[in-house]
Amino acid sequence: MKRKNKYLSKTILYLLLVILTILAFAPILWMTVSAFKPEGEIASYPPTWIPQHPTLSNFSYVLGTFNFLRWTLNSFLSAIVATIIVILIDSMAAFSFARFHFKGNALLYATVLSMLMVPIQVTIIPLYLMFAHVHLLNTIISLILPTTGNVTGVFILRNFFRSVPQDLIDAARIDGAGYFRIWWTIMLPLARPSISAVAIITFISNWTNFLWPLVSVNSDASRTLPVGIAEFFGGQSGVSGSAPQYGPAMAAALMATIPAIVIFLLLQRYFVKGITMTGIKG
Repeated sequence: MKRKNKYLSKTILYLLLVILTILAFAPILWMTVSAFKPEGEIASYPPTWIPQHPTLSNFSYVLGTFNFLRWTLNSFLSAIVATIIVILIDSMAAFSFARFHFKGNALLYATVLSMLMVPIQVTIIPLYLMFAHVHLLNTIISLILPTTGNVTGVFILRNFFRSVPQDLIDAARIDGAGYFRIWWTIMLPLARPSISAVAIITFISNWTNFLWPLVSVNSDASRTLPVGIAEFFGGQSGVSGSAPQYGPAMAAALMATIPAIVIFLLLQRYFVKGITMTGIKG
């Protein structure tokens, strides 16, 4: 009886996971099939999952009418540069919090973590005024700098650095290595799984960032993909009052999703391991 109950509970659990997986992937699947549908077929009722008249016109319209490649380059450049800066800054801060014993360490770390509770909407106006004062609005720098203070990365990497045996650091110190060399040659290679987790989180967060690029950038040449894709829902070439363009929007969203998926697939073997390591020591 216990064995039957165990199998029944596992069956129910797996069935629930399958249902949740289908629900999670349904919007992505709908976006994918809609990208290959004519505009009229997308809005047809009842909806169809298989395109009756498959077409690539949505993709050609996006690439030919809008500055999509430029938006992609802006998003990719800002996300990659921000990710590199975040890894460097967060790893140095995490190493300091984990291995330097100074007065106020715990208080300063708690203060840094408290920034997780501050939503970006609170900082929009101060950020805008600051970048306007130094004349950096509508530039790629304005897209990168506000995202480089990533507290999540400090939290993940600090927990990993605290799990590294102190004997390893002491041996390096005896051999004459300074703290910078220990961080660069020992800590960073060991923290590869955690760094991969931070890289994925940071890249996807920057790649999908919408609010700050919408506020800080107003020229078409400096837009990022999320802001540019939103233009499709404003009608023909963004003209107010015209009908939304669901087909081009789905095609643009599909193309914008590919880089994030590629980054995740490249680093996925480290992602779960890196996230798990955050709880080794607190």
